[in-house]
Amino acid sequence: MRLATSADRSQVARVIEARCDWMEQRGMPSWREALDDLVAQCDNPDGDVWVLDSDEHGIVGQMVVQDQGPPWGWTDEERAEAALYLSGAITDPAMRERRPGTVMALWAVDRAARLGVPWVRRHCHFAGVARYNESQGFTLVREEQRTHARLFMMTRRAERLDLAQVLREGTLAQPGRG
Repeated sequence: MRLATSADRSQVARVIEARCDWMEQRGMPSWREALDDLVAQCDNPDGDVWVLDSDEHGIVGQMVVQDQGPPWGWTDEERAEAALYLSGAITDPAMRERRPGTVMALWAVDRAARLGVPWVRRHCHFAGVARYNESQGFTLVREEQRTHARLFMMTRRAERLDLAQVLREGTLAQPGRG
């Protein structure tokens, strides 16, 4: 994982377009109308947009990692606790067997621990994605109905992880497992 730069725009666009195609083929709403805005996140001066860059495949994922979550979905007490907040995770569906989303999430869990931040939080819009997040060790805290979306609010305690082991155990390092 590394911070995104303007030079990543074309590779990030390729990943997002592939994800949009994948979603549309399955009858799911896609992010195609937001593609330009999502690609423009590579230029984010706040330094909170990260890419998963594989030596073999180039960029295979993008994720926003912030130290403050949205004002909705969390209690006042939860918002007062230090946490990294993950959003906008997009991965190349061609890499699905290598679980780039898991690699990105576990990197954030390890990063939070290294920074002394006790929690990693995120939300998603679909029960299937919530189940996937649970497979990464996240716990469903609550569901919240927003105006036009049902959100699954999730959390995981930060911990130091051996990311090299994560890679060896069936993610980006070993195709066909996961």
